[in-house]
Amino acid sequence: MKKIFTIFSATLILTSFTLLTGLNDVVNGIKTGNAAAISTYFDNSIDITIAGKEGSYSKSQGETILRDFFANNTVKSFTILHQGESGAAQFCIGTLITKNGTYRTTINLLKKGDKQLLQEIKFDN
Repeated sequence: MKKIFTIFSATLILTSFTLLTGLNDVVNGIKTGNAAAISTYFDNSIDITIAGKEGSYSKSQGETILRDFFANNTVKSFTILHQGESGAAQFCIGTLITKNGTYRTTINLLKKGDKQLLQEIKFDN
């Protein structure tokens, strides 16, 4: 019984670490304005909202949109206000301060298989 509990505990810890890694990597990508790092977590399509303009894009289109956003909005800081998870979903709400303004940022990831994939990212000013 102790062996089963140990295996279960190790699996749970590894799963939790894997889930947090995806969110942490996306947050670090936002902090550094690195669209390529963020796009590695894109699902087959990604919903992006920037200042009220929204759309659903392919991985490559989404990366281009984020790259353009960060090129025009040099990141000064990103602060997490709230984060959590519900079942297979993770979310984060934060404040992104750029040279051109402040954006309330929402990140939504969903676990698919053994990966956390970014489903939606919003930058609302």
